Amino acid sequence: MKPTKKLGVIVAVDGDISQVGMYSMSNDAEFIWYGDVLTGPKVGAFLTINQNNIKIIATVSNEKIIDQQNTVKSIEFDNRYNKNSINRIIMLKTKGVIVDEEFQVTSQYVPMIGNEITLTKKSELAVIYGIKDEDPCIYLGKSILEGQPINIPINQFFASHIGIFGNTGSGKSNTLHKLYLQLLNSPYRDKICEKSQFYIIDFNGEYTSPNHFGLLEEDGKKLVKINTRESRKGNKLPVKKKYLFDADILSILFDARPATQVPFLRNALKLWDEKKFNGKRMAKFVVGTLKKILTTGNAASSDAKDNWISLAKKYIDEKNLFDHLNSLIYYSGNACYKATKEIYINDKTGMSNDAIGYLKLTEIEYKLEQVFNSINQINQLKFHLEFQKVHQSSWKATNIEHINPLFNRINTAFSSLDKVIEVVDDISDAYKTVNVISLVHANQEITRLIPMLLSKMIYDEQKLNVSGEKITQTKHLIIDEAHNILSSSYRNNGDDWQDYRLSIFEEIIKEGRKFGFYLTLSSQRPSDISATILSQTHNYFIHRLVNEKDLKMLENTMPTLDKNSLRMIPSLGKGEAIITGNAIKVPVFTKIEKEEINRPDSDDIILSELWT
Repeated sequence: MKPTKKLGVIVAVDGDISQVGMYSMSNDAEFIWYGDVLTGPKVGAFLTINQNNIKIIATVSNEKIIDQQNTVKSIEFDNRYNKNSINRIIMLKTKGVIVDEEFQVTSQYVPMIGNEITLTKKSELAVIYGIKDEDPCIYLGKSILEGQPINIPINQFFASHIGIFGNTGSGKSNTLHKLYLQLLNSPYRDKICEKSQFYIIDFNGEYTSPNHFGLLEEDGKKLVKINTRESRKGNKLPVKKKYLFDADILSILFDARPATQVPFLRNALKLWDEKKFNGKRMAKFVVGTLKKILTTGNAASSDAKDNWISLAKKYIDEKNLFDHLNSLIYYSGNACYKATKEIYINDKTGMSNDAIGYLKLTEIEYKLEQVFNSINQINQLKFHLEFQKVHQSSWKATNIEHINPLFNRINTAFSSLDKVIEVVDDISDAYKTVNVISLVHANQEITRLIPMLLSKMIYDEQKLNVSGEKITQTKHLIIDEAHNILSSSYRNNGDDWQDYRLSIFEEIIKEGRKFGFYLTLSSQRPSDISATILSQTHNYFIHRLVNEKDLKMLENTMPTLDKNSLRMIPSLGKGEAIITGNAIKVPVFTKIEKEEINRPDSDDIILSELWT
């Protein structure tokens, strides 16, 4: 066994802070000791406190000197300063102990005056940073000070919620990609592809290259490029019908007013669910509305018939089909419609076969059936809502003037939805192992809808599949630039959309772990993310952050981040990060290795090359 390099002795103890009187003024940054290069006693470095057979591990938090020849009354250090006149004092913060070759975080052992301090040897660093031989792990980089390989445990890390935070250009995108690239390149790759799914919500289009995350399309990767622009063609996201055709989601998407428009949507969607419309049933119901308008006389609104005809013409090109309907004459005194001398329509006569034949209602019904069957499910719902507007306003139960503004927003929203969403009955085969949803070309409306819709759908599916059963499959939701959708700043400003979305993600982060559903958040502004969500995150990669609000948020929500580590965050270099959390016993300062070829499309632009 190699002897240890003795540096000093403890001269004062205050809780977990110890003062060390150094044996010499040596301020070497590194020592060569029996063939090993060991880190010197500088701020942030590990040192070992020897107490019998126990090795207490501590880090240097600060250092100072005591001048034996100059007093505190001296104006300046004069020419009496020399090496031998200065005593060096360093402060240590206890991190844990090594007992039986295992590192533990415990308060059972505390430093005592007289304990000697030695350089922390390579073998001791291996124990501090290391993982038990039986624990599977992945390699991410090396510790900044010691150059020690940093491995993170797969089980403790990926079966948890993960936060990756850092300013623009600090390397957080590379860390996110490296983390999952290493996982998918691990020996567990085949079983991961069989048992787990990963969903990456990519706001900036950084993870859309064919080989990102180490999987090609034929290996089990699905790339969905959402595009709402007219000039470009995008992909459609498979969504189960019940998640899109939901009153709460549509009310928020259409910005429906609570007093009049939300009840309209709820009634319309309740009918949609009950009737389970196909073309035949829908056409019969719609023409039934017209028949009721014609036979209820003064009870119906005066413009109800014209509203119905105007909407039907929108879907049927053969305008002459409606000639007889347009020529109906209404006699308010008798509350009846006159078609011909022989054909009258009112609540007493009803709709005779002659009247139905004369008004060509059978042909109109058939045409409407054909139209309904020929359009996709999003437009079928729009069809239903438009005829429901006529139906619900025809007998003054709903004021059409209150509903019309809603339909201006419905038309815009459905136009976007039709480009980006494919309504399906089942999503079991719709998604692959790795699914990247790029939103870089989506409008704001779709950008805020898709993450919430997808997250709720896959979380509910996972919860349904594993509830009460042994977990045999997992889902991992990865959100880059998470502050775009998880900001809590609008919660108190009456933003129903934000409230609904945050409630979904707060449920996921509180309850998801027990169902095998894990969340990874990456953001340059952690202070913008809901504190509830941030405080439930278990493991963190913290890159350089300088904003005071962000640093304060980290301090308040991360119990494993000590003050010394917090103070170092603003001075971290590009690609450097502090790894901390439940899976890591002490905060680890790491230089995350950068992939030379397979990395996110987030490199800084070199303007001189662009302009050459």
